[in-house]
Amino acid sequence: MKTGIHPDYHTVVYRDRNADYAFLTRSTATSPRTVEWTDGNTYPVIDVQISDASHPFWTGRSRVLDTAGRIEKFRAKYAKFTK
Repeated sequence: MKTGIHPDYHTVVYRDRNADYAFLTRSTATSPRTVEWTDGNTYPVIDVQISDASHPFWTGRSRVLDTAGRIEKFRAKYAKFTK
């Protein structure tokens, strides 16, 4: 690997505030804020809006869309334009 061309790859904490969930990983992302992790060390923390702990698909809280109703509504609205 060439020196000086790669970004700094270090340990950071990603925190999902909506789900009160955080995980420790390695990343090139940086942040001026820090948090003390369970191992006693202080790491930069990056707050995210959504993670697997709060995403509707992964939590099972996803909505089922009524696609048949939407199709019928579309057809009724534009029926006058058909030949």
